[in-house]
Amino acid sequence: MSTLTIRLPNDQHERLKALAAARGTSLNKLFEELTTKALTEFDAETRFRLRAARGDKDRALDILEKLDRVHSQRG
Repeated sequence: MSTLTIRLPNDQHERLKALAAARGTSLNKLFEELTTKALTEFDAETRFRLRAARGDKDRALDILEKLDRVHSQRG
């Protein structure tokens, strides 16, 4: 596992600590969850763009519909 140091404004750091506390998790785990979500979205967009470039519009629309369903289930 890697270690990452980031610089944030103090107020943003305090708000993130409050968010982590409200979720009952550590700041480290919160960042892990946020980065996982960001990478998942990036991967989905990349897959969509690859399929769109191949001209498979129906498959691309199917992926978007699936993402919408997953997103709506998570609230």
